[in-house]
Amino acid sequence: MLGFVGYTLISVLLISLISFMGLLFFRVSEKKLNRILIYLISIAAGALFGDVFIHLIPEISNNNGFTIGVSLSFLLGVLIFFILEKAIHSQHYHSDEHEHKTKNVKPLAYMSLTVSTIHNFLDGLVIALAYMVNIPAGIGTTLAVFLHEIPHEVGSFSILLHGGFTRRKALFVNFISSLSAILGAVVALVLGEIVQSLQNVLIPIAAGGLLYIAGSDLIPELHKESHNVKSALLQILMLIVGIATMLLLLVVG
Repeated sequence: MLGFVGYTLISVLLISLISFMGLLFFRVSEKKLNRILIYLISIAAGALFGDVFIHLIPEISNNNGFTIGVSLSFLLGVLIFFILEKAIHSQHYHSDEHEHKTKNVKPLAYMSLTVSTIHNFLDGLVIALAYMVNIPAGIGTTLAVFLHEIPHEVGSFSILLHGGFTRRKALFVNFISSLSAILGAVVALVLGEIVQSLQNVLIPIAAGGLLYIAGSDLIPELHKESHNVKSALLQILMLIVGIATMLLLLVVG
């Protein structure tokens, strides 16, 4: 029979395979995809806000209370991703300056990829720690993460496309990013209790990063595309759909 290590590794591998949700968009024409992409970005923004305020903050509060240390970790996450975006913008500027042949990929895409990698790493940690408690707890956590990852991966793929990646490249890098869940699980299995204590710092940092991406990168992108009242109202509706999806997952979970 499989031990908890086997269950853990199979679970995080299945979670990683959700990144292939992007295949759903491969048969959509370029023209139609460009038309719906901004609404997918709206859903992604809503899902990120929902993830932070509906899932992560309550989890942080339940684990350790919202202490000043947690608040500082949250702000550290915002600061880390602000610095990271500055570095990416700087690199992007110098690449353009020297006329490197990069397909004008927006810094937003790299930012999203970075935060997704950290998010997936934390998912792997959480799943492994749950299996270390018992098998049913691990299976329940895996199911919760699985449901949570479906809108997250669609959102990540959409952001990469909007940021300038081709469909094939977006699918590939999204899958590579998702493999960080396996790394997170391995780290948890090796370090055990040390990782449990680090969760109180890592989860708020991840939450700060998600909030930064949603507020400073995705929302401005939506404002750029609000050409008329109908489009703006549809974006608002899709934003609410993203938030509602995360609320529904909480209820189902």
